[in-house]
Amino acid sequence: MSKQKGDQLIHGADPTKLIRRLQESFFAGRCSRGVKVLVIYLTLVFMLPLCIQAQPLNTMGTIKKDNKDIVKQTGGRPNIVFLLADDLGYGDVGFNGQTKIRTPYMDRLAAEGRVYTHFYAGTSICAPSRSTLLTGQHTGHTYIRGNKSVPPEGQEPLPITGKGLAALLKSAGYHTAAFGKWGLGYIGSTGDPLKQGFDHFYGYNSQSLAHRYYPDHLWDDDQKVLLTQNADFTRQAVYAPDLIQQKALDYIDQQSDKTPFFMFLPYILPHAELIVPDDSIFASYKGKFPETQYKGRDYGPKAVDHGYASQQYPHAAFAAMVTRLDLYLGQIMQRLKARGLDKNTIIIFTSDNGPHIEGGADPAFFNSNGPFRGVKRDLYEGGIREPFAVSWPGKIKPGSVSDGVFAFWDLLPTFVSLAGEKKSIPDHIDGISFVPDLLGKGKQKKHDYLYFELHEQGGKQAVVKGDWKAIRLNVDQNPNGKLLLYNIKQDPAETIDLADKNPAIVKQMEIIMDKAHTPSALFPFAGEKH
Repeated sequence: MSKQKGDQLIHGADPTKLIRRLQESFFAGRCSRGVKVLVIYLTLVFMLPLCIQAQPLNTMGTIKKDNKDIVKQTGGRPNIVFLLADDLGYGDVGFNGQTKIRTPYMDRLAAEGRVYTHFYAGTSICAPSRSTLLTGQHTGHTYIRGNKSVPPEGQEPLPITGKGLAALLKSAGYHTAAFGKWGLGYIGSTGDPLKQGFDHFYGYNSQSLAHRYYPDHLWDDDQKVLLTQNADFTRQAVYAPDLIQQKALDYIDQQSDKTPFFMFLPYILPHAELIVPDDSIFASYKGKFPETQYKGRDYGPKAVDHGYASQQYPHAAFAAMVTRLDLYLGQIMQRLKARGLDKNTIIIFTSDNGPHIEGGADPAFFNSNGPFRGVKRDLYEGGIREPFAVSWPGKIKPGSVSDGVFAFWDLLPTFVSLAGEKKSIPDHIDGISFVPDLLGKGKQKKHDYLYFELHEQGGKQAVVKGDWKAIRLNVDQNPNGKLLLYNIKQDPAETIDLADKNPAIVKQMEIIMDKAHTPSALFPFAGEKH
């Protein structure tokens, strides 16, 4: 395909509309076998290359063709590549019903692997959600339970335990690396990624600075990398996510069949500041949606290292950011294949919490929370239930779907089990391995309940147990306040409070909330003794 034709396609010319119409008929079951074959062919030939044509990075096809540079890794312990979006909603991806935003690689990952329809983040904001991921403990037990900035640059640091996810995989013989946003301890602290088991880190240390997509610096391990082209927030030259993505692709180039690796990719897209390079991806969405200009805190002489820039096309910008994130996934998948690493690599894609409403974002327009109620900072389903897709060629059944109920704290025991180190899984964590569900083999252990808490907006708690969901609001003012109770199987949008009709279930949920929450000196509910 010529670049001109590729640009025509990504700008929404007739071939794309034709494919969309064929796909709609395909999923509605209104077309013949021959047309179905045509849909699959057109999707692979045209839709997937759209992102490649639009890519801003010079990363495709840069692998040398010499056989000595191609790894033939087909067996043994799998490499683990974990992509974590920032504030991406359940409904923002095609495989969960998104129709306004293109996510072909996410959809491909889902089609080639397994989709989880009932997977939860750790909670509904950034740092504590990631803390549950790395410690295997829910927010009633994990050390970091809120976003708390600490000077000189960063957030409250995780303690060194040697039993975090990266440390356990490193002890198991994995090379470990993280590219993106950290936010769990400033450089040199106990929470420094290099002290939490990662061999290498590149990206933002502070989640506050990660509000800016054209920052003045990033971190390469413990070395500060000045982005002088951005001239202290006065110019928009180096788009940090692209730079971080290039470093991640370079890392894949450095891998061999000698040592398995764990690659943690906590991207900042599509969080908060709605800004993206003015390339063909952005151009393809401009003029497609109604727009209301957002006025923010712009780059320039008086710019600060946080806040959100103005955006003339907030809907188009958000859509372009999600498609760019999708492109990053596609580049990772293609680079692994080019290196011969794809057959023995498990790839997981999810998000850290529900969709945000800052910076001009409009989750209602995109139906970002899907069929659920709530957004970021809510403990309703829309704030914590996430898109989740995973593939592993030859191991995970393509096109499979699981309704198993799992959460971020299950990833630690799952990854450690995949690394062949079940005996290393720490005692007294809240997570369970879902490898049996993942592979469709063996008996899967189930949670009795899932517990969540949030230390913002007056304090919140939630419990999921079977088909029931209980939520307590304003915990700071009334720690024994009335619960809201929903049957999330019959009422996934949580519109009908059934507490008054089910006092026995409410009592059971109150007992769980009390048992699951261990008081924290750092993140207490108001008036709480610890």
